[in-house]
Amino acid sequence: LQVDLWQPSSISYVSEGTVTDVHIPQNASQALLAFLQQANIQYKPRVLIEDLQKALEKGSSLQTQRNRRSVPGYNYEVYHSLEEIQDWMQHLNKTHSDLIQMFSIGKSYEGRSLFVLKLGRRSRAYKRAVWIDCGIHAREWIGPAFCQWFVKEALLTYRSDPAMRKMLNHLYFYIMPVFNVDGYHFSWTNDRFWRKTRSRNSRFRCRGVDANRNWKVKWCDEGASMHPCDDTYCGPFPESEPEVKAVANFLRKHKKHIRAYLSFHAYAQMLLYPYSYKYATIPNFSCVESAAYKAVNALRSVYGVQYRYGPASSTLYVSSGSSMDWAYKNGIPYAFAFELRDTGHFGFLLPETLIKPTCTETMMAVKNITMHLLKKCH
Repeated sequence: LQVDLWQPSSISYVSEGTVTDVHIPQNASQALLAFLQQANIQYKPRVLIEDLQKALEKGSSLQTQRNRRSVPGYNYEVYHSLEEIQDWMQHLNKTHSDLIQMFSIGKSYEGRSLFVLKLGRRSRAYKRAVWIDCGIHAREWIGPAFCQWFVKEALLTYRSDPAMRKMLNHLYFYIMPVFNVDGYHFSWTNDRFWRKTRSRNSRFRCRGVDANRNWKVKWCDEGASMHPCDDTYCGPFPESEPEVKAVANFLRKHKKHIRAYLSFHAYAQMLLYPYSYKYATIPNFSCVESAAYKAVNALRSVYGVQYRYGPASSTLYVSSGSSMDWAYKNGIPYAFAFELRDTGHFGFLLPETLIKPTCTETMMAVKNITMHLLKKCH
């Protein structure tokens, strides 16, 4: 019986008392429960989504129903395909050239451009920078939606909000709305629940690598799999994925002035910082921990949504080869991974009606972390 593990991402994280979300074929629930009984595994089952296909169709019928023209300009409260997101980036590059510059840092496995937006007021002075990426895992659609929301808010409030003005005057933001472009495209066209990249492995029929297990930091150790068919496959070697290599090269090249690394995932409602790969306290713990504490409070102040925060290893689970750990190890002092809404009720199928509240509250947390950065904590 094959199950698709939604939470946690790898079977090695499932132990006694772990709440585990699995996506199973239509008639497989009896077989699964029988198997658990046979294996003497105690369980309390609950069904989160009765009919996943129906939920999917409901989402996509809304998508075809809505006339994309009905909203003047770009609608930030719907999910967008890769083509739409890239067109949107091109458009901003033309219309907001004072604050935005679009460039490519390389090509994906399938030959798509890896676009990044550089956001900020151009000034002569040496400026520190913040890196933001979304969509490392293809099925986590709320990530790219947040990256787009962030850019929209920055452009919209730059004149009116002193905090935003300060952020854009004093910092550059490098924003990568879709990190895993091939996987994201595939999640729109073929398999909504695809997670990995789309690279081929000559010896195996299974495609793709977990782009968040492919970094050169404790690579392929605990919490990553060596099997190409697994969702947490670490790849044949570190930075085997052209997407990971391109971002790593870019960060290496600019590490002198990039002071924060923020990566957006779903779902769990958590704000995580290093380490992922071991239970140990980072040297600048007090700075990072206070930034996280304030960010989570700011987020909660909007709709009362509770986020847990802490080191990834003890707050979520131990994993190796993650982008956040790599960024931290490579000298970026503030490295965070957000796990956005929700906690499993909708899982990866977060409805479009929740894009706005999710992004609004997350925006508060991100601004908070950024302002913290400007205040400089040692």
